[in-house]
Amino acid sequence: MNTSITRRDALKAGAVVALTGTMPFEALAQEPKRPAIEGYTDQLSYELGDEVKLHVSCTGGTFNYQVTRLGGVNQDFVGDMDVNAKPHPIPKDASSHGCKWPVATSFKIGADWPSGYYHVLLTALGPDKQVSRASAFFVVQPKEPGKNSKILIQLATNTYNAYTNWGGYSLYAYNGRHKVQGRRVSFDRPMSSQFARWEEPFVKWAEKNGYALDYCVNSDLEFRPELLKNYKLVLSVGHDEYWSAPMRDNLEKFIENGGNVAFFSGNTCCWQVRSEDKGRALACWKQNFGDDPIYKTGDYKTLTSLWSHYLVNRPENTLTGVGFLWGGYHRSHGQFMDGSGAYTLHRPDHWLFAGTNLTRGDSFGAKLPDYKTVGYECDGCELVWKDGLPFPTHTDGTPKNFEVLATAPARWHPDDCEWYERWQKGRVGHAVIGMYTRGGTVVTVGSTDWSFGLRGTDANIVRITRNVLEKLGK
Repeated sequence: MNTSITRRDALKAGAVVALTGTMPFEALAQEPKRPAIEGYTDQLSYELGDEVKLHVSCTGGTFNYQVTRLGGVNQDFVGDMDVNAKPHPIPKDASSHGCKWPVATSFKIGADWPSGYYHVLLTALGPDKQVSRASAFFVVQPKEPGKNSKILIQLATNTYNAYTNWGGYSLYAYNGRHKVQGRRVSFDRPMSSQFARWEEPFVKWAEKNGYALDYCVNSDLEFRPELLKNYKLVLSVGHDEYWSAPMRDNLEKFIENGGNVAFFSGNTCCWQVRSEDKGRALACWKQNFGDDPIYKTGDYKTLTSLWSHYLVNRPENTLTGVGFLWGGYHRSHGQFMDGSGAYTLHRPDHWLFAGTNLTRGDSFGAKLPDYKTVGYECDGCELVWKDGLPFPTHTDGTPKNFEVLATAPARWHPDDCEWYERWQKGRVGHAVIGMYTRGGTVVTVGSTDWSFGLRGTDANIVRITRNVLEKLGK
């Protein structure tokens, strides 16, 4: 949904839309000065032996780059000095259709590069002789999928793109030029990665504690679904908000065939997107679904609005067990700002809590002020309470055998929800930890901030995470 990500995370980027009418004087103000260097890669993920092409705009004539795998131990793999490059303009439709900059340099993925998230640090001197830095990223797929790990983490790269406003627009009005919301966003522009905030704490903890992971990106679920057959457990971590129909179709088939999924994430699969340009762009009309060309066809299966929208009629609950319509914010957007950031446990005898010594009614997941596990955006389901215990009503798409294990209060901000004509004003929801089976087992924690507990070495969060990886990933 909305975001509290700051500029320190990466360069900002966004999607272009048509603007009509007369702009006020303030809108004619000069654009912020561009940095001396900016760049992006030609793909999101690569196989061993593939060539990575760097598209770079540089005002200083030359730049340096360094490629580092981020994980339990950061590893440098390749770099180069004094690469020639020229400055390039920003096309008016850069946000929606990309920069179209030429390739400045390229390098090959080595045969010994492990699967993982790779950070590209770009460095150049500006006209003022001050050092300017920018970043890009890509993922390396495993050489032999499933050989070294039966756990596949798919990174939420669609969400990275949705929030990026480089070029003027994102899929959000709050950070768009003139406060205008884009409807299409391109990966062919400098991207603002969210990896450092949510996924990196998880993978650092996992790799330091002996859990090997294989990596892919959101669009690999759509365009390379054959990867899935090699794994026992697929992970979603952090803020995994934007999903295409093929992504869902392929992961749901994986579950039906006995595969397991753990959603250590929140706001998951909230908005439907359509991939365009062979996966190099995303279209999403969101609240303006009536302007989506699909709307006029009367066939709403791929309408780019909420997955839980009654026209789409495919709530994310049927995949994850929970959804954002029955969740909301906790310690964010003015909602439950004094909340504890902890879950309340309801069913301590479940195997998920083995070894924690937690009992019914205990709070857990808020070890220290900086490591609260329930926060930002949360997913839940409609609940009914019997004898002090929560049960799903199943009216929202939550599977019949879904078991609610722990909860925390959450609530939408009116600005985010009241556009939806079937919204029940005043609704209070929950972040829900729960589980169901349908061939394979699906676990959800219902919060974007689960990995904060791992970063803070919260003993209960660590043990629960271990329980999931050990039982479902081996």
